[in-house]
Amino acid sequence: MRYEVCGFRGPTAHREPRTAHRTRWYLPRMPAPAITVEDLKARRDRGDSITLVDVREPHEWAISDLPGSLKIPLGTLPQRLAELPQDAEIVVYCRTGGRSDNAVQFLRHKGYGKALNLAGGINMWAEVVDPSMPKY
Repeated sequence: MRYEVCGFRGPTAHREPRTAHRTRWYLPRMPAPAITVEDLKARRDRGDSITLVDVREPHEWAISDLPGSLKIPLGTLPQRLAELPQDAEIVVYCRTGGRSDNAVQFLRHKGYGKALNLAGGINMWAEVVDPSMPKY
């Protein structure tokens, strides 16, 4: 099935198998705007004002960490929005970038226009910037 928005036709929508009484349709979406680990490191080295947000779960924080990050598990983000300044440059990260992509989509929807996803997450940081950091 194709979908149409404002007269423009888009790619095929994906249908979840029919279960019980409902069928859900998921439209393809664009990934959230992102920053590379190299760019983030350069900006941190310059002293740019960036709010880092770690949306991983508490048990993951002990494995690897970017110092100075605000710890907000993804599931608690809606309740903790007040902790984030809306006009700040925010870089959100998780393990590999999937959860943080969802968080950035949510933040941008809520008016945080400068929110960015850390492409590849903390594992990419460990691979490219700090090889001594554990990956998991």
